[in-house]
Amino acid sequence: MSIDSQATEYARLAEYYFNRGDTRGDLYMATFFANKAIALGKTTEKLYAMIAISLFRKGLYKESVAIFAAYVTDESPKDTKYLYDLAKQYAQTGTATHRNKKISTKIKLSTENTSALSQKAGISDTAQDFYWSQQNIPCQAACPAGTNIPGYLNEVLQGNFHAAYKINLRDNIFPGILGRVCARPCESECRHGWDGLGEPVAICFSKRSAAQLQTNNKPVLLDKLYADSGKRVAIIGAGPAGLAAARELTLLGHKVVVFEKHHTPGGMMEQGIPKFRLPRDVMELEISQIELLGVVIRCNISIGKDISIAELLNDFNAVILAAGTLRPNMLDMENNNMDGIMHGLDYLLETNHDETIHAAKQVVVIGGGFTAMDCARTAKRLGGKFTHFMSLFKSNDWMHVPVTRSHADVEVIYRRSENEMLVTPGELGELEHEGIPMHFLSSPQRYVGKDGHITGIEFSHNKLGPKDTSGRRSPVAIEGSEYIEKADLILLATGQFPDTSWIDPELRDLLVAADHWPKAHGKHATDHPKIFLAGDYSTGAKSLIEAIAHAKEAALQVDQFLMGSQRMKKVVQISDSPGGSGRYRSMDAVPLQVMPELQTQDRDFIAEVETGYAAEQAVDEAQRCYQCNYKYEIDPDKCIYCNWCIKAKPQENCIVEISSLKHSAIGEVIGFERATSSEDTKQIYINQADCIRCNACLDACPVDAISVQKVEIINVKNDAL
Repeated sequence: MSIDSQATEYARLAEYYFNRGDTRGDLYMATFFANKAIALGKTTEKLYAMIAISLFRKGLYKESVAIFAAYVTDESPKDTKYLYDLAKQYAQTGTATHRNKKISTKIKLSTENTSALSQKAGISDTAQDFYWSQQNIPCQAACPAGTNIPGYLNEVLQGNFHAAYKINLRDNIFPGILGRVCARPCESECRHGWDGLGEPVAICFSKRSAAQLQTNNKPVLLDKLYADSGKRVAIIGAGPAGLAAARELTLLGHKVVVFEKHHTPGGMMEQGIPKFRLPRDVMELEISQIELLGVVIRCNISIGKDISIAELLNDFNAVILAAGTLRPNMLDMENNNMDGIMHGLDYLLETNHDETIHAAKQVVVIGGGFTAMDCARTAKRLGGKFTHFMSLFKSNDWMHVPVTRSHADVEVIYRRSENEMLVTPGELGELEHEGIPMHFLSSPQRYVGKDGHITGIEFSHNKLGPKDTSGRRSPVAIEGSEYIEKADLILLATGQFPDTSWIDPELRDLLVAADHWPKAHGKHATDHPKIFLAGDYSTGAKSLIEAIAHAKEAALQVDQFLMGSQRMKKVVQISDSPGGSGRYRSMDAVPLQVMPELQTQDRDFIAEVETGYAAEQAVDEAQRCYQCNYKYEIDPDKCIYCNWCIKAKPQENCIVEISSLKHSAIGEVIGFERATSSEDTKQIYINQADCIRCNACLDACPVDAISVQKVEIINVKNDAL
C-alpha cells in the first residue's frame, strides 16, 4: 500500500471512530488515526477539526483551542466556529455559556472524576489519596505503626534484605524482634488470605528475613531528621514504648535520657518473652542501634525512690511516662494467700533472669493470651518431659462429653473458646507440638490447698453468652459443673495494669485517676503540660506493635510541644510506574513457605525454636505479595473497548464493565455500578479489591490505555513541602 493510500485509510478510520459516537475510546481512536493521516501528509481541515473537537469533548479545552486556532477561518462551518468560541471561554475562564443545539448534546462539557487518585505523580495530603491507601493497602492500614509492608516485601523479593530492613527500621523500630513476636494484625487483613485466595503472606516471617539475612548484620542507624534542638526529654521506662519514643525524639534532634528500674533495658521484650522465642542477642542489637544514635539509658534507677518526677521536670523540658503494665491482676478467690500461686509476668521475669526456677510436677496456667502461651511453654521446659499428645475442648458451648486428658505436667485452661483467644497464629500448634493440653470454657472458682500450699484449683464449666465490651462472647458458668484440677503451681496469665504507686504525691491529682490508672488528657497528654504518656502505661496492656505505634505518636506530640509547631507531616507519595508492579501470574502458584523449626526433642530453654527462612524461601514468600500499593487504572479517554484486558484477566471480578462510578462528597471513588448490557457499559474498570497486580492487562492492552502508579504513605518534614 502506498503512503497516500495509507493516509487515506487512516483518515477513513478517524472519521469512522469520530462519527460512531462519543465514547471516550472512540475519541481517542479518532485522534490517533487523524494524527497518523496528518503525519503521512494528509493535512485537511476535516482531520484537524476531528482532533480539536475530540480534545474539546474530553475536556482538554486549552489543547483544543490551539488546534482550532491553526485552521478555523471565516469559511469554516458555523458549528465549528461555535465550538472554537466555546473552547476559548472554557480555556480562559473555566466556564462557558452554550446554546442547546443538536451538536452540543454530543459534547462533554464537564468531566467526571474517573481516577481514584488526585494526581499522576507527586506528594499529596488529600483525603482522596489517603482513602485510596486505606482501602487498597489493607496490611499497612492494619499495622498500628503504619509499616510500608508492600515496600519491604518488594525489596525482599529482589533480594535486597538490607533495604527491606531499613524500611522496617524506619517504621516499626524493632524489625528483628517483631519478626519473631509481633501480633501480626497485618496478616489477618492480607488480601492473599481473603476467601478463595489462599493463605495470607507470611509478613511477620518476612520481616524477620530482612533482619536475619542482611549481609553485614551490624548496627544500622537512620539519619537524623533535624539538628540538635537544645531540648532534653526524660523517659521513664526502657520497654518497647519508652525506647521507641526515645528513638523518634532523637531523630528529631532532642537529647533523650531513659530511666529503667531493672538492670537491663527491654521491658516486656526482655522480661516477659522467653529466650527460645526471642534470642537476647537480637534484642540487644536493636536496642544498641537506639543507643548509638545518642540515647542514654540509665538502668537500676527507680523513679519515686532514687529520683522523683519533680526533679526530672527541673532538669528536662519534657517527661514521658512509659512504665508499662507491672501491676498484676490477681484473682480474688478463696485461699488466694497460699504458696504456689504466682502471676505469669512475675514467673517469666524470674525465669528469664535465671533468678528462681519454679520447677513443679503439675502446673496449671490460667489465661488465653500471649503471657499464657509463654508461661506454659516455659514451665514445660523447666518441669517435665515433652510428649506428643494434646486434648482440645473446642465447643462453643459446654457439652457433657468425655474429654481425653493427657498426663502432661503443664496445661492451659481458658474461660472462653478458642475463637476468642488473643494469640498469634501458630501458638496453639506449638502447644500441641510440645505436649501441652489446652482446655477451653472453664473459669476458676477457688483455690484448693493444704498446710498453706496450693494442691489444686476448682473450676466450673462455661457456655458462651453475649458479647462484652471487648467484642468477644462472655463466659457464663454452668451451675453444677464444678471440678478440681490438681496443681502444685498455678500461673495466672490474667492481665496486668499500669502501676501508679510511684508517682510523686504532689503530682497525683494531675496524673492519677480515681481508679489508680494514669489520667490521660487525650491519647498522650496529661493535665501537666510537660508530662506525656506512651504505650501500655496509657492504653493498658496491648501488643508490642501497638505500644510502639502509640509511642511514635507520643514522640511527635512532645516534639510539637517542644518546638511550638508540627514539624512532621504524613503524606501520600504517588509515583508513575509504567512498568507495573513486577509481578506475574505464575507467582500466585507459589505456596506459603513453612517456617523451619527445631525438632521437639531438641528444644530447650535457650535454643530458638523457629530458625528462620533461607534466602530462597524468603524470596519465594515475597513473591506471594500482591503489591497492593500499585494502582492499575484504565484511562477511559484511551480505551477502545477491545476487551483484550478482560480476556487476559486472571480473576473473575478484577476487570469489569461498569455503567457508573460512585463518589463520596469530597470526590473519593468509593464504588461502581456493574453494567447490565453492552449498551449500558460506559467504562471498563479495574476493580482494585480483586486486582492481583499481575501485569496481564498491562501486557494485553494494544493502545497503552492502562496506567500504573505506586502509592506510599511517608512522613516528611513540613518545611520540605
